[in-house]
Amino acid sequence: MSEEYEEVCALVPTRNEAATIADVIDGLYDVGVGHVLVVDGNSSDDTREIATDHGAEVVQQAGDGKGQAVREGVTLIDEEYILLLDGDGTNPPEQAPRLLDPLVSGDAEHVVGDRTADMRPGAMSNLNQFGNRLINRAFRRIHGEDYGDILSGYRAFTAESFDRMFLSAEGFGIETEMAVECSRHGILVEVVPTTYRPRPDGSETNLHPISDGARIIVTLYSLAKTSNPLFYFGSIGAGFGLLGTLLAAYVGYDWFANGVSHEVIALVAGVSVLFGVQLLMFGLLSDLVVTLYREQTRRIERLKD
Repeated sequence: MSEEYEEVCALVPTRNEAATIADVIDGLYDVGVGHVLVVDGNSSDDTREIATDHGAEVVQQAGDGKGQAVREGVTLIDEEYILLLDGDGTNPPEQAPRLLDPLVSGDAEHVVGDRTADMRPGAMSNLNQFGNRLINRAFRRIHGEDYGDILSGYRAFTAESFDRMFLSAEGFGIETEMAVECSRHGILVEVVPTTYRPRPDGSETNLHPISDGARIIVTLYSLAKTSNPLFYFGSIGAGFGLLGTLLAAYVGYDWFANGVSHEVIALVAGVSVLFGVQLLMFGLLSDLVVTLYREQTRRIERLKD
């Protein structure tokens, strides 16, 4: 076993992965990972039994959803480094060193495996690929960071950096939350290319593209209020401002063209514009507070070093 990976625990959330979990565990031990922890989300097949037979520590998940499984699993891990990957065989375990080496060498605190670097045919539907690109572009626009593939479930991180995150997502939004928290807390992130393989026959996905995609987008946008408040409040303010402007234009046109007044609509238009401006100002002030907070945090971290 490679000594440099003895302080690594591979965290594998599962649910009905009997067709693939054995190869995943064996592959992790083959590259020298010292500990494999499977957090099983109430599988109805033989996932837990197979994982145990192949040398993994297996725990039954107390709650539901991948996000809860990740948070629960991390609390059970004593190792310094954590490798997170899916149990469906889509993330090649033999590529684990790509993610772990930057951590072990101290070059990164969080490593993201970019699945788009080598997307195998059939691994992701066209709809999922479109949604993935859309969400990554939105993340870059809102949070100002490029983490390659923020929805990737193949990543590695130090236990210390995970403790600095505040995570609450229950399902697949956990990856989005982790990306936002890395940006918010200045966690050193490195992106490495990985392969994304299609699920083998007999393995069914637990991801629902429409509902889970919608939750991820809502999560991404809602988290902007603390990481990029100018965008969050400014976009809402712009919406109210646009509504007020359109209503005012209608009132003006009907007044000059037909001599018809719309006092109530005019009042709504004025309130909408005023509210939009107030939200924009609030966003500017909030952005200033966040900027000052980040600067103070960096100064405190430098003093600790």
